[in-house]
Amino acid sequence: MGSMRPTVLLFDIDGTLITTGGAGRRAMDRAFEQLHGRRDACDSFHMSGMTDRGIVRKALRVIGVEDTEAAIDAGIAAYLTHLEDEVRKVDAQRYLVYPGMKEAVQAARGLEGFAVGLGTGNVRAGARVKLERVGIHDQFAFGGFGCDHEDRVELIRRGAEAGAALLGVPREECRVVIIGDTPKDVDAALGIGAECIGVGTGTFTAEALLTAGAHAAFADFSHRDALPTLLGRS
Repeated sequence: MGSMRPTVLLFDIDGTLITTGGAGRRAMDRAFEQLHGRRDACDSFHMSGMTDRGIVRKALRVIGVEDTEAAIDAGIAAYLTHLEDEVRKVDAQRYLVYPGMKEAVQAARGLEGFAVGLGTGNVRAGARVKLERVGIHDQFAFGGFGCDHEDRVELIRRGAEAGAALLGVPREECRVVIIGDTPKDVDAALGIGAECIGVGTGTFTAEALLTAGAHAAFADFSHRDALPTLLGRS
């Protein structure tokens, strides 16, 4: 058997748990068109692994608008309005839970001593919209979100602390595992002394995530070693 320490699992959303068929990107583009008349504000940079507030801040700077907290708040509010619409419009064949993810979440939720949450750059309301579409939002009792902190390391820290609180133990006594698809997920995990399991379902391959420092990585979670690694039984 592997480690029996209390375990906190934090799953990223976009590119890790699900693909939204580009709904988030289109919602952000529409928000900037609505507020600033610029649909191209995000064209010059990659959003993968960024927090929602970080995306809005960078896009404001790109178009020469002062990135005040009020301007970021307005951008997030507009984005959420458009996100509801964009998520509804995506065809079911393009809005999917990645292989093995539902099974992994359910397996961990069924074990004593495991807390299963989210570690995502999405603001909490955006995470709900995205995950409700595929019926898995209620599988996650807590999380660290893009509205908790703009820096990914800090929001992951918040998620780990919330999970430890649910388990009734100090975070330092927990095994904390971040599951993500970008080097930013890896960096956030390492930044709080956590493990990282990478999945090559987003922009980056499993090999690239291992190179970035992930403790393990798989093409997707249907790999026979993915679940045992997640549960500490490999």
